[in-house]
Amino acid sequence: MVKPMLQELRSDLRKLASPRKAKILQRFFKTGPGEYGAGDVFWGITSAKSRSLVRKYKDLSLTEIKQLLRSKIHEERQMALLILVYQYEHGSLPEQERIYRLYLKSTPYINNWDLVDLSAPKIVGVYLFDKPRAILYKLVKSSNLWERRLAVLATFYFIRQGQYADTLKLAQLLLKDKHDLMHKAVGWMLREVGKRSLKTEVAFLDKYASQMPRTMLRYAIEKLSPQQRSHYLSIR
Repeated sequence: MVKPMLQELRSDLRKLASPRKAKILQRFFKTGPGEYGAGDVFWGITSAKSRSLVRKYKDLSLTEIKQLLRSKIHEERQMALLILVYQYEHGSLPEQERIYRLYLKSTPYINNWDLVDLSAPKIVGVYLFDKPRAILYKLVKSSNLWERRLAVLATFYFIRQGQYADTLKLAQLLLKDKHDLMHKAVGWMLREVGKRSLKTEVAFLDKYASQMPRTMLRYAIEKLSPQQRSHYLSIR
């Protein structure tokens, strides 16, 4: 009997599992009590190995992907998102609309930084590029860390297209965010802006560097000259 596609995918993932790597990933993604990834379960599968299965299961239905997204296993949720990204990139406009809607309804399960980072720019960012972006300003005010990170990372696609305004507005709104992972995300996006328009990044830093959390600032200035880095660190 031929296995249903979702059952076969789960079986293939289990074959790639590594208990040794699982222990490393459990520590790396902070799954201990009180940590940001508390309770997450890993099978110890590298991203490269997960990605190698995407084409085989690219036709998984949205109903099956939704089931996979609700898994307690990190790599199963990661695989669901990798397939969603693939389907979005190759889908029709109506299919992209459905994927975007499913994605936003699934944010409780997109609950670690790697899951957000691999998917938010390629689904939310691409979808919103030629549309109103009010949803990002709603998400950035969420009490859910991952929804705030999703809002910021979605703008990575805008940055790559030479649009920086939303990244800068969201960065300003997050200057007082308390979480280190948000400091890193905002600093990273500001650095990406600077790679394409140093003038734009410097103007933002000149105005807000003194208010930025130190981690955010350090990430933002990483590619600047030693003299510029010293200057901004001295006024923090």
